[in-house]
Amino acid sequence: MKQVLQSMQDGKTTVVEVPDPSVRPGMALVRTAFSLVSAGTERMVVEFAEKNLLDKVRSRPDLARQVIDKALKEGPLTALDAAFNRLDQPMVLGYSSSGVIEAVGPGLTGFSVGDRVACAGGGFAVHAELAVVPQNLLAKVPDSVEMDQAAFATLGAIAMHGFRLASPQVGERIAIIGMGLLGLLAAQIARAAGCFVLGIDTNPQRVKLAGTIGFESVGRDEAESACLAFTHGKGADIVLICADTTSDDPIDLAARIARDRAVVVAVGAVGLKLTRKLYYEKELDLRISRSYGPGRYDPEYEEHGKDYPIGYVRWTEGRNIQSFVELLAAGKMDISPLITHRFPIDQAENAYELITGKINELFLGVLLTYPQPNRPVEYQRKVINPLASGKATQTVRVGVLGAGNFANAILLPAVKKAGGVDLTGIASAGGVTAQAAARKYDFRFASTDEKDILENPDINTVMILTRHNHHARQVLAALRAGKNVYCEKPLALTEEDLNAIFDALKEVSGVMLAVGFNRRFAPLSTRLKAFLGSCNEPFAAVYRVNAGYLPPTHWTHDPAQGGGRIVGEGCHFIDYMTYLAGAAPVRVEARALPDSGRYHRDNVQINLTYPDGSLAQVLYLANGDKGLPKEKLEVHCAGRSAILDDYRELQLWSGGSKKVYRSMLRQDKGHQAAWQAFVEAVKTGENPSIPYDQLYGSSLASIQAARQIAGQV
Repeated sequence: MKQVLQSMQDGKTTVVEVPDPSVRPGMALVRTAFSLVSAGTERMVVEFAEKNLLDKVRSRPDLARQVIDKALKEGPLTALDAAFNRLDQPMVLGYSSSGVIEAVGPGLTGFSVGDRVACAGGGFAVHAELAVVPQNLLAKVPDSVEMDQAAFATLGAIAMHGFRLASPQVGERIAIIGMGLLGLLAAQIARAAGCFVLGIDTNPQRVKLAGTIGFESVGRDEAESACLAFTHGKGADIVLICADTTSDDPIDLAARIARDRAVVVAVGAVGLKLTRKLYYEKELDLRISRSYGPGRYDPEYEEHGKDYPIGYVRWTEGRNIQSFVELLAAGKMDISPLITHRFPIDQAENAYELITGKINELFLGVLLTYPQPNRPVEYQRKVINPLASGKATQTVRVGVLGAGNFANAILLPAVKKAGGVDLTGIASAGGVTAQAAARKYDFRFASTDEKDILENPDINTVMILTRHNHHARQVLAALRAGKNVYCEKPLALTEEDLNAIFDALKEVSGVMLAVGFNRRFAPLSTRLKAFLGSCNEPFAAVYRVNAGYLPPTHWTHDPAQGGGRIVGEGCHFIDYMTYLAGAAPVRVEARALPDSGRYHRDNVQINLTYPDGSLAQVLYLANGDKGLPKEKLEVHCAGRSAILDDYRELQLWSGGSKKVYRSMLRQDKGHQAAWQAFVEAVKTGENPSIPYDQLYGSSLASIQAARQIAGQV
């Protein structure tokens, strides 16, 4: 299918062939009819992307600060690699569209194949021929509503939410600053609710357009006097700011034209430097409108379909979208005068040249249009990369599941640099990231169907880089298909799944399994291990991990999806202690600090005992200062001591003297070496890169630790 993508590196907006997406649980597969190009949000994204690197830094000093902080902690080359990788990832565009449902996923209710729908949401209602949209971001479109008008539903919901925030009453007088697309939609909503509207804009053409639609509208210079006349000398009951500018003038003007104790709602992105005197003397109520209603930015609502009870939250984002569609059906809204341009999806680049001012034309509503097949079409979930090299030349033929940021930033660059394997195919749920990775790393094809990897006879090795809840299922499928498996941690979220994997491993022959416990392969780690090799007694070790705070909505906290942070990431550090001991732990004891409503069982002390009596402690902390380097290890054994500081410095103490080894330019946590060790094991067919008893023991210990912590609650 065709999809519009934005390069953040060179600023180019392009239409690219990507694999068709697959429908997912709780979602619908929608064939897009129209999608709305945002002259606000998307224009800002494109203009930022088009800046050179120096101007990007100047415009986003917060991001530049993050890069500098990372360079100080992990080394300048590590920071630069991460920054350029981010810029190299394509950005999907679009958040408001309409279309027809072609398939429904398990658990989706209230929608059927063939339904006409309005779609919302960044990353969902994208500029693409097909889109996968979750339950609460869909709204049915009656036959009486034209599909091009339904494509405005998301923007209409934004206007409606801003209007509702003001708690308007019938007959109130509302001033709207900014009569662009958002302002004109807000004006029609206010009129439909029985309010009187005065429009204000700096652009004479927009003032004129508002007049043709039936709204009293004036320029900026006449605004204050016109508003006094419009309100019979009292001032506006409500002021909606729908402008898009960094200037503080709209927020200042709103105070001047508002009545005593009026409500001002900032709907658009404007400067918010207040003149205190104006707001204080009238005791104005300033409210900031957050997108299109309750549920926005809540993954439980948007992605997982969990609605809010209507008795407690009357107007969610989904209900606002449906309400806007119903206003269209009732004839209370007329979008047709607002549509100024239509571009076929093939000419999407022209739409972005228009909204960024490269085409010198006046515009308002800009739509992308999509071909509508007259008969069912076969989905193309696999796209061949025409730039890839020819037939397989290596004995290790790799298929990858998952193409997220970690894959693209860390593992795939390591795999490419290591060489020695044939990169056959890569699959991801959405397809965009898989297609980008296929082109960047020379995979022969990209897909949205995991069967193209798991059931492909040309692939004998599977790298699993998906979210944690998919790992065990995909590992089992790959092993049972007779394929080698390299799985990014964790291997499994439950003891049952872990046992099933090792049972399957016993039943197949000639395959290798490894988990991405990369830290044991880091150069400084192998030096530390060799240093401790001559110790003939147990060791004591403490591994402190300043993991950092994750917000409550982060998917890692979800037991079903991420497994929690101890299973999801803490297994790394348990495995490191297992690596030093050379055996699996025989005892695991875990305690956590109280969450106090802020944390999620991620301030944890894990004590491990090993067969030789060695004692190890992992302190995994979410409550530390973010400026502190992430990881620090101390090991003491037989008169020797070692300190490993965030894989940048290793101190080895023996006989009263110290040797120091540093990695000045780059932090190396062993990702490439771990992959190379696995590939070597596959090629030789001898010992696994990580002994299976240690692989099992580390994974089981993390599950046991998480279970103990959960038992405290």
